[in-house]
Amino acid sequence: MPTIIKASDAADFLALVPALAGYRPRQSLALVLFRGNRTAGVMRYDLPKPDAVEAMASTTIGLACKVDRIDGIAIVVYTDTGFRDDPSGPIAWRDLVTALEKRAHVCGLRVVEALCVAGDAWGSYEDAAARPLSEVHQREADLPMQVPAGDQGAGAHLPEVDLAEKERLGRALLAIDDAAEVLLAAPANAEDTEIPSLARLDPRALAAVGALDDLPELLEDALLWDTETLDAFSGAALLWCLSRPALRDVALQQWAGDIRSGELALDAQLRWEAGHEYPAELGARFCGEGPRPDPGRLHRARNLARRIAAAAPRDARPGPLAAAAWLSWALGGSTHAGWYAERALEIDPGHGLSQIVMSMCAASHLPEWAFARE
Repeated sequence: MPTIIKASDAADFLALVPALAGYRPRQSLALVLFRGNRTAGVMRYDLPKPDAVEAMASTTIGLACKVDRIDGIAIVVYTDTGFRDDPSGPIAWRDLVTALEKRAHVCGLRVVEALCVAGDAWGSYEDAAARPLSEVHQREADLPMQVPAGDQGAGAHLPEVDLAEKERLGRALLAIDDAAEVLLAAPANAEDTEIPSLARLDPRALAAVGALDDLPELLEDALLWDTETLDAFSGAALLWCLSRPALRDVALQQWAGDIRSGELALDAQLRWEAGHEYPAELGARFCGEGPRPDPGRLHRARNLARRIAAAAPRDARPGPLAAAAWLSWALGGSTHAGWYAERALEIDPGHGLSQIVMSMCAASHLPEWAFARE
């Protein structure tokens, strides 16, 4: 059963927003979505440049209207600046709020609240009175759940990995590269005894390459791995896959679906390489169309991709970083998605998937399933 908490006034409501969002918005516009008298999620955006206020109002209200059965919004501006730039002037970001209210009215959305949380005070755009931030902080302390301390960027980082783990995974990756080169060059019907160079290969690398023969099974098993005790050759095998766009795309399709999705994606990839057309529905999946993925699978996959990226040699990081970026985007976390994509592009400025994720984030493009509510 969901926890129901009633907000008796604006301070109560502001205390709830970080708990609803899962982070404490900073330098942000937060639109709290309403379905009747109940909240149905939070959409957050970076505050715009002054000349982009109207465009932002149009985009954000348009996106809010796409969410199933939404009939109202609350507007909350979070700014590090003062409540007023001038003691006798309007509340900060008044122009943005006015534009949002006009767009909401045109779209038939009621505006439940319009509030500002500034660096020195908070208040309503309706009465313009500045109130102490301590009022909101006290209400947060009284909530029956813990209020997040970090802002929207919290958690967008790679886990700490010691030098020994990096060394093990790097050596394992070299061994797998070596084994794959030998095995792929061998005739398809060759016996092991007919491949002279086979004896010099690391048996663990051979086993890892052998596991790639059933890629969907490997990808499904990987979701159950303990990332804190990741086996070097298992991690390197997955890194080998995520560094190859065709195999990485199979992984993302499967992690956003199920093992059958991976089998279909792998078959489609092989057929495409043989000259057949790639199925449109699979391409659309990467743009956020189709059934909503299981968030638990996406979280596990992202944790795995982050761990592998942290342990990987620098030149091999863009693949798992891009995977973490897309998985973050699929979870609705554009801030995190952009962070991982930027890290990948710092290493490889031409990295395709990272560029795609960055462009989707810049355009405020979210997956369609982000707008579907239970």
